[in-house]
Amino acid sequence: MIATILRQAPADRRASIAAWRQLSDILAQRGNQLGDDDIRRSLHALAVLRPRVPEAVRRDCARAIARHGRFAPLVALYANDVPAVSAIMLREARLSEADWLALLPATGAMARSVLAGRSDLPHGVNLALASLGSASVALPGPDTEVMEEPAPVTAMAAEPVVEAGPSQISELVRRIDKYQATRGEPAAPREPRATFLFETGPDGVIHWVDGVTRGAVIGLSIADAAFGGEPGTDGVAAGAFRQRAEIINARMLLEGTPAEAGEWRFSALPWFDPATGQFRGYRASARRPHQGEMPFGRTAPQDSGDSIRQLIHELRSPLNAISGFAQIISGQMFGPVSHGYRAMAETIIADAAAVQTIIDDLETAARNDSSPAALPAEDAVDIGVVLAQVETELAPLLADQGVDLSISRVGGPFLGLVDDANVRRMVGRLLTALVDISEPGAILVGQLVLESRHDDMLQLRIVRPAAIRFATAAELLDPGFSPEGEAPGAAVLSLGFSLRLVESLARGSGGRLDIGHNALTLHLPSANSKAEVELEAQQGE
Repeated sequence: MIATILRQAPADRRASIAAWRQLSDILAQRGNQLGDDDIRRSLHALAVLRPRVPEAVRRDCARAIARHGRFAPLVALYANDVPAVSAIMLREARLSEADWLALLPATGAMARSVLAGRSDLPHGVNLALASLGSASVALPGPDTEVMEEPAPVTAMAAEPVVEAGPSQISELVRRIDKYQATRGEPAAPREPRATFLFETGPDGVIHWVDGVTRGAVIGLSIADAAFGGEPGTDGVAAGAFRQRAEIINARMLLEGTPAEAGEWRFSALPWFDPATGQFRGYRASARRPHQGEMPFGRTAPQDSGDSIRQLIHELRSPLNAISGFAQIISGQMFGPVSHGYRAMAETIIADAAAVQTIIDDLETAARNDSSPAALPAEDAVDIGVVLAQVETELAPLLADQGVDLSISRVGGPFLGLVDDANVRRMVGRLLTALVDISEPGAILVGQLVLESRHDDMLQLRIVRPAAIRFATAAELLDPGFSPEGEAPGAAVLSLGFSLRLVESLARGSGGRLDIGHNALTLHLPSANSKAEVELEAQQGE
């Protein structure tokens, strides 16, 4: 098996991801039974594949194999990944004391800081970590003083921060709700950051940052050069660090949101303890590179909508072929087929239909992102009837998930100036996504509202399920967002993608999707006000 994987050179990104998952799983389960040559070649293949595998995939793999991660070389490889990946592996991996002691010299400061926080390691490993000293870890202990970050200059900062205790989260949520409830017009989208400040410890690991998200920078090291497009700094910074020299316009690559992802240039000065003269690290400022500092003239990325449409085109043909053969077997068109094979074919047909729905959603999202919003439909659609039909179609899913759906009607009639197919997709996708993340026994509560016949908008309000009660609007519209505790049978596409699709379809129909503190509200243009205006004009004549 492993020889077959190693013999095939991955041709594209999807093949690289598949090879990464397969090799990681084999080494985690049977690494101690493989020969030295297979182990060496497998680890080398993983090191080569790592730059081509997204960090999110590497995190998922680490989470999947950490519990049975008893093969020390594989744990070491994951431990030397970016902090978000290595921390997942090192929090759960189970190795013998001898393996841990052999692994420690090959780990960085961030990895050792994760191990120092574990309480289940063998006593000898704890002694080894203690013997390395506090300077060998990237994060300070609970009794160590750390530099405080400046509080953000917003209306939320006007109240004192709760220092500790179980009510800290609820207090923070209360302050966020108060801030959002008292603000006026919606804030303009945040511009991408142009500068930020950071500091490192004596080991070169960044432990304080101001100006960008902490997770994008904390834990990176300027002491070692990053290769293969991974987050980190270039050899200029690493060389200057070894000499304790000034760093001028070194290159840094970050991952994260669009506000901080990409290339930066930073300059830094070493600083020393005034009393002892001991080297304490670097203090630095980073900025976006000027146009003249991009010597290779990188071209703009190709339109993602085009690539998605090409992928969809390539998926439809094999999917239709698989579904067609399954229908032949299920219908016994070429002769009698056993009951077991027919049942399997019917399952394939159902799964193919589900995948076809996902492909249609992807195509719709790509089309809406790349083309101007369409004008609202001229023909009125009874959204109350559409909602009743969607509720009926969702009955099997509701029974399977153990969730009840209760949507009341307020006002009416519920006539909307929207395309019938689009409104079915919006309402169906919104309700399906929220049912998928609801806990068994929960009740998904909502209202279909038309408060006045002259209102321009119909509103479908759905109370947030518990899993996303405190999620921000940015998180909910992130295509990769899936809350903790999502149902095992949840849709393949994430909650974030589903909400972005609904929001895109709503905008294309002249409406919108509002993400409030307590509910998600789908606004759709109403046909009632138009009918009233025409009637009043006729009566006036």
